[in-house]
Amino acid sequence: MRRLLTVFIALAALFAGPAPAATPGVTDDSIRIATIQDLSGPIAILGAPIRDGIVMRLDEENERGGVHGRKLRIAVEDSGYDPKKAILAARRLLGDGQVFAFLGNLGTPVVMATMPLIVEAGLPHLFPFSPHLATYAPTHPLKFQLFAPYRDYMDAAVRHLVGQNGYRRVGLLYQDDDYGLEVMRGVESGLAKRGLALVERTGYKRGTTDFASQIARLRAADCDLVVLATVVRETVAAAQEARKVGWPVDMLVTASGYSAQTHELGGAAVEGLYGVSVMPHPYPEGADGALNDWIQRYRTRYDADPNVWSAMGYDVADTFIQGLRAAGRDLDVAGFARAMASLNTTPGFLGGPTYHFSPEDHLGNRRGRMARIVSGRWQLVSDYLE
Repeated sequence: MRRLLTVFIALAALFAGPAPAATPGVTDDSIRIATIQDLSGPIAILGAPIRDGIVMRLDEENERGGVHGRKLRIAVEDSGYDPKKAILAARRLLGDGQVFAFLGNLGTPVVMATMPLIVEAGLPHLFPFSPHLATYAPTHPLKFQLFAPYRDYMDAAVRHLVGQNGYRRVGLLYQDDDYGLEVMRGVESGLAKRGLALVERTGYKRGTTDFASQIARLRAADCDLVVLATVVRETVAAAQEARKVGWPVDMLVTASGYSAQTHELGGAAVEGLYGVSVMPHPYPEGADGALNDWIQRYRTRYDADPNVWSAMGYDVADTFIQGLRAAGRDLDVAGFARAMASLNTTPGFLGGPTYHFSPEDHLGNRRGRMARIVSGRWQLVSDYLE
């Protein structure tokens, strides 16, 4: 009888086929995700608050019991804003087979280097802080983006400012990589629609701190508007150099320079700077209701005021959680991707846009708003730009 039972069990296993493969990073009681941030390099002042906002939202959900009974865990890797380090970090995370998705990776050079590895491994690549065309197009089941593309919003922003202020000689200072080139394409498109072209463009390498030659070149071209494809530190350095040489030219920076750190570090040199906003800055002054409650929770947790990058990190995590809820308890990558592809969010207390996804379009938002530094803080000066 024992022999017959053994044979029966073996035959049953044979005809039943292999056991279904487990979903990477998902257990009965947890979901593990990953993010790659700059925590030690030139944009660590963005990466740290992004991480903090993400972790805060995940922890809040865990305090409520998690999503469908699963707690949310996150592995954080530091890229130093270096694509080579980012590739090594991605391979480490992929190598252990215990990650369900990558969320909010920071920086276009980092994203462009690591996204192919993540997608080829069959994992969702969600809402990177790099509004590059490749992060959502062509449509791919595993690629989803929240942030308006550089090309679209810089096209609209340049058209808006040229039409409003009558600029005729526009120049560009750009980071010499995929980020800067995407911004350049948007600026050129917007100018062309106004019958104009760039009168000067000049690049810089990541990590540059001295912009004397670039500002001199743009000034020599007699620019009346300089578009900055820069991040916070470089935005401040460029504005300070222009003011130092007595050149009060108007400047417009991408959303990568739209941060409280810009006016905190730049002071009078950045007064009047235009920027593109994807979400209002969460200043404590004047905040009330749910926003004030969130600011106080953030202060208690981190002993610091939140900034717009904290808010965007929080928003990224919240949208991910909404996707998990829609996917249901029986979670796998395919089911999650289908749920995300039909997700529509509603405006939250942080003041960001609504996000709409479809099977044909995995970009949640295409528009930004114009802001300007007035009396030492960002103020919105337009509605969403078409």
